[in-house]
Amino acid sequence: MLKKLKIKLRNLELRWARTSPKRYIAFLKKRGVQIGNNVGLANPKTISIDITRPSLVTIGSNVRINQGFKIITHDWVGMVLRNCKDELINSSGKVVIGNNVGFGDNVTLLKGVTIGDNCFIGFGSVVTRDIPANSIAVGAPAKVVATIDEYYAKRCKLSVEEAFEYARSIQERFNRRPKLEEFWEEFPLFVDKENMLLYPTLPYKRQLGASYDIWIKNHKRQFNDFDEFLLAAGIK
Repeated sequence: MLKKLKIKLRNLELRWARTSPKRYIAFLKKRGVQIGNNVGLANPKTISIDITRPSLVTIGSNVRINQGFKIITHDWVGMVLRNCKDELINSSGKVVIGNNVGFGDNVTLLKGVTIGDNCFIGFGSVVTRDIPANSIAVGAPAKVVATIDEYYAKRCKLSVEEAFEYARSIQERFNRRPKLEEFWEEFPLFVDKENMLLYPTLPYKRQLGASYDIWIKNHKRQFNDFDEFLLAAGIK
């Protein structure tokens, strides 16, 4: 009876912890999971981090975890082996996440994997082996599809046409000229330190975070201003 009560209380504690990212991170740390700074969780009610062996889980700093995320440090094959071989065989392994790592929705990390720094793991991936630093990986099982530098160069090219497409979609859908505040992520195309004071309502610091000062120093806009950007998108 006492054992059942303890299990019920632990379950209630876990359910309460999952009601907010801050509470869930504190809960995991209390259990012994090592977690760095600035770790973001989207919808912790859908996130499952194995705490049967909390000393095996390490999560670095500046990590973004999205909904449906799972870490598993063991497996259930031992049950099958026990039933057919009459032996209890343990099975477990570390899961280590480096710094500056992002995950799409519904990603699972299996036991024994390490993800290096500066990586992104795409939607629905199942990570069964190590992912080296500075990589983009996707799939089940997850495989490296590009280095972070290759993906950066690709995104720099595609981002312009995608911003144009977004601007045109606003005009087509709402039958009006796009508004400046709708480009809270696309503004680097037409803003840098030389003209940013012209657009004080844009969320520079919120979007750039710790990169704000370096961005101010180094970034160069592609278009002279918002009007030129819209004109290049085909909007007069």
